[in-house]
Amino acid sequence: MRVLIVEGNAELGAIWAKSIERLGVAVTLAGSQAQAIDILCEQDISVIILDLVLQEGSAFAVADFASYRNPDSKVIFVTNTTFFSDGSIFRHIPNACAFVQSHTPPDDLAAMVEHYGVAGNGH
Repeated sequence: MRVLIVEGNAELGAIWAKSIERLGVAVTLAGSQAQAIDILCEQDISVIILDLVLQEGSAFAVADFASYRNPDSKVIFVTNTTFFSDGSIFRHIPNACAFVQSHTPPDDLAAMVEHYGVAGNGH
């Protein structure tokens, strides 16, 4: 399983990555839409942890491209805003599997990655 973290705050992305890497999972970090798209073109990604409000680019564009490139990839959206807090994100993004706050404990996020990564691989 490979995980892509798309987060403009490099420190936060690194904290999440460390928790996920403890599971033996390969993690790649991207800070923008452009970086994420480049990685998605080069790697088969199982789970994407995606900041809903990217500093550079559009989270929706990343999720849409991921869905096109690898329809089995799952997206865990993270945010520190109330956008889509009504759950409507699941109607807009077909590969969205979770929607959590940015302050979610890193180990909880890692558990979600493990769950959805295994589920996405048909295990």
